[in-house]
Parts: sequence; C-alpha cells; structure tokens
Amino acid sequence: MTISNSAARALGHREPVPSEVLSAEELPSFDSVYARYFDFVWSSALRLGTTPSAIDDVVQEIFMVIHGKLSTLKQPSSLRSWIYGIVRRTVSDHRRALKTRAGASGALAIHAELEQPPARTPLDLKEQSDRVKLLWDLLEELSWPKREVFMLAELEEMTAPEIAEALDIPLNTAYSRLRAARVAFEAALARRTAQNAGKA
Repeated sequence: MTISNSAARALGHREPVPSEVLSAEELPSFDSVYARYFDFVWSSALRLGTTPSAIDDVVQEIFMVIHGKLSTLKQPSSLRSWIYGIVRRTVSDHRRALKTRAGASGALAIHAELEQPPARTPLDLKEQSDRVKLLWDLLEELSWPKREVFMLAELEEMTAPEIAEALDIPLNTAYSRLRAARVAFEAALARRTAQNAGKA
C-alpha cells in the first residue's frame, strides 16, 4: 500500500512503490497477476466490508473470477481498475448472500457483524501506530462514496480515470467526488490537530 498527498500528512511520508505499467497489447499471466495484486485484492476486500472470518474465501473467489475472465481483458493497461471492479462486485455479492442466508434467529447477529466498520488492513493490524489509527479515524468521518474514492486515490494511487472505470461512474463525478473528499479530509485533519493542540 502506498500513500500520497493528504493521507501522507496523517500517516507520515513513505516512498511510493512504482506502479506497474502495461502496454495496451500485453496480457499478463494469471500467476503474475496473483503475485502482484494479492495484497491489493486482500486489503480492498477488507475495506469494502468483508468480515475477517470470510476474507480467505472471498479472496479465493475473487481470484477464481479473475482467472476465468483474464483472457477477456481488453485493456491490460487498465488491469488494476478492472480487478477492483471484480473485488467490488464479489464483496457485494458475498454480503448480499450473507443477508439472504440469515434466518430469523441469526439475522440480528449477521446484521451486527456486517454493520461493523471495515476490518483494518494487514498494515494496520501489524503496526498499530498512532498515525495509522489517526488516518482510519479521519477516513471514518467521510461518507462512504467520498471515502472510497479517497482511498483509491491516496492509498492505492489510482488516477481519476482509473477510479471512474473501477466504480463505473462518470469521470466528472470521480473528479468532483475526489475534490470533495480531500476537502472533507483536510477539514477533519485540521479539527483533530486543533483538538490535540488544545489538550497539550
């Protein structure tokens, strides 16, 4: 996971990992996709609300879909946004299936689990640093549409066109949503900084 711009101020600067650039003609092998994008798929599925108890099964299902559809990929240069679209749909289907399977006796328990905030990424669980906690606290102040585009832009370093493709939204919507998310994040960060200064 890489960090840029506004998020870096909360989490601290880290050197970005160079993004893979594929030509329009180059179709990657499934093994290379699995190796390069496993962490991306795992963390994205968690952020989208997959419960820790189900993450292994969901990630496996995502890669099964990727394996089956990889040969149909028309624009290899858009691989990451294409993968995120699969993650998004698979997680949504999984959550819908959980709600459908829940009987009257188990509905409340399932609902309570689904309504928990998205599980932290492996980085959060591993480091548990104050800055990571601050970042997630600030993200949780954003509405979900803003939070999703902000995470894709700042944490995954997706461009606005990639985000628009991944979320299947107009490009102008991606730009405007990202601008609003950054303004809201900066405002939340300023409030938190002022609160901390007042406690000092």
